[in-house]
Amino acid sequence: MSGDFVFLFVAAALLGVALRVWHSSLEARETANRVARDACSRAVVQFLDETVAFAGLRFGRDSHGRRRWLRTYTFDYTRDGFERSQGFVILAGRDLEAIGLAGSSS
Repeated sequence: MSGDFVFLFVAAALLGVALRVWHSSLEARETANRVARDACSRAVVQFLDETVAFAGLRFGRDSHGRRRWLRTYTFDYTRDGFERSQGFVILAGRDLEAIGLAGSSS
């Protein structure tokens, strides 16, 4: 009986961790969407597809030297309505670490 309890406890803990990671990922994506939309608006370009795409996850140091998970998202935008360009957003947790637009110093 105690083996079943340990298994259920470990399974519940793993499920809890998985749910936390999933929720954190959703929040980060929402943040990246907002940041990309705002950057496009400031640069007077059109944010295409109205969403970012997850491009990578790595463990690294943020701008303050702390070790954090860094998530990279990419997005497309256009200056003229014809040619697509790609931008990126890097988040440390849910904090903006870097953003870039091709051919721009944003």
